[in-house]
Amino acid sequence: MNRLFGSAPKVPKPTLNTAITNLDSRISSFDVKIASLNAELGTYQSKMSKMRDGPGKNALKAKALKVLQRRKQYESQRDQLQSQVWNMEQAQTMQDNLAGVMTTVDAMKTTQKELKKQYGKVDLDKIERMQDEMADLMDVGNEINETLSRGYEVPDDVDEAELDAELELLGAEMEMEGGMEAGGVPDFMRDEVPDFIDEPPETAKVQEAAR
Repeated sequence: MNRLFGSAPKVPKPTLNTAITNLDSRISSFDVKIASLNAELGTYQSKMSKMRDGPGKNALKAKALKVLQRRKQYESQRDQLQSQVWNMEQAQTMQDNLAGVMTTVDAMKTTQKELKKQYGKVDLDKIERMQDEMADLMDVGNEINETLSRGYEVPDDVDEAELDAELELLGAEMEMEGGMEAGGVPDFMRDEVPDFIDEPPETAKVQEAAR
């Protein structure tokens, strides 16, 4: 039969959202009917308030009673539909939460796999060796800096005797220079002229003789 007439088209399965939408539509139709019945009851009430007791008023009261019964029936059906909608909304919330949890779990699984791949490529021994080499290089650099910053100090192997000799030599040189500057003639040549010399020696000649 299916080959002759073809198979029936597949109808998608209803979801909670679709069911909730359908029920909301039915609840809205009940609200419209209830509002119409309330308006009709209001009309009967207005008329009966102006009438005296009698057959006419009793007839209107009977109609109003039927309208009230219909309204109560609609309200009961509407309340049942609202309860169903509430239950389905709770189920929909749980389903959404579960879907969110599953999405989170899938994301964590994917992240875990990626982390395992990445950390699997890391060689801890190589990192430790690199750290050791860096520490050694730092030590070498510190030693180089200490060597370059070392000052050039005067040697400490000079004794007091050598120091006294140097000071005495410097003193003699300074006295000689002082004597030359005083008159241009050494001290031993600047003594008083002997009695057997009539005139003192000329300064220029004495200096030439000293040279």
